[in-house]
Amino acid sequence: MNFVFDLDGTICFQGNPVSSNILNCLHALEQDVIFASARPIRDMLPVLHKRFHTYTLIGGNGSLIYKNRKLVHAHTFTNEQLGIILKLIHKHQATFLIDSDWDYAYTGPDDHPIVKNIDRGNLAKNLTVNQLTQVVKILIVTMNDYTVLLKELEVLDVTIHKHHNEQTIDISPRGINKWSALKKLGIAKNNYIAFGNDANDISMFKHAAHSVMIGNHKELAYFADEKIDCEEQVMIHKIRTLAKGDFIF
Repeated sequence: MNFVFDLDGTICFQGNPVSSNILNCLHALEQDVIFASARPIRDMLPVLHKRFHTYTLIGGNGSLIYKNRKLVHAHTFTNEQLGIILKLIHKHQATFLIDSDWDYAYTGPDDHPIVKNIDRGNLAKNLTVNQLTQVVKILIVTMNDYTVLLKELEVLDVTIHKHHNEQTIDISPRGINKWSALKKLGIAKNNYIAFGNDANDISMFKHAAHSVMIGNHKELAYFADEKIDCEEQVMIHKIRTLAKGDFIF
């Protein structure tokens, strides 16, 4: 049985690295551990101890797969899709974080909360959009009208994750999500246990043998088999319990 963990809000918080207690718990598991995040790979690495850099990482909400310290898959927008989205960005005077397979383009405010999580390991370059060789994910950071822009994006052939609390919009190529990446890795339905906390975890919760929601998220709660508090020791106990097979499919 595989274990799949989201990062932010699930096992790491406020941009800080995953704690040594949680990492030691995961390292002790006999089951395979996969990390699946909205973050691109370059931003996943700094919050994980180096001994976990050989683990399988799913980044960019499923658009990137990293194994044994190598990027093995990147699913990108077509030039046509990217052009349409950039026109909407210009129309709505929006700012963004656009990720390629490694580098990025950021035009948002310097004091936006997301800034502290961008390239903390100094592994990439902040380029212009035209300098990016391929684009795998777009995060709209600020805009004139969230609701109007969202409606215009939703008619496009893309995957959208809405973050109403932060008033941001996450855009990936159509059909790309954490479950699509798990399938590409050969992970079968009902053959993994998932931990997550947000709407972008819905796809992997739907197909998990068992799913655990950290905290409370209205959309995700419908697909969660159980909910636990966002407390380190509670989480560690739950991981160890599930690793022993103490749950019902």
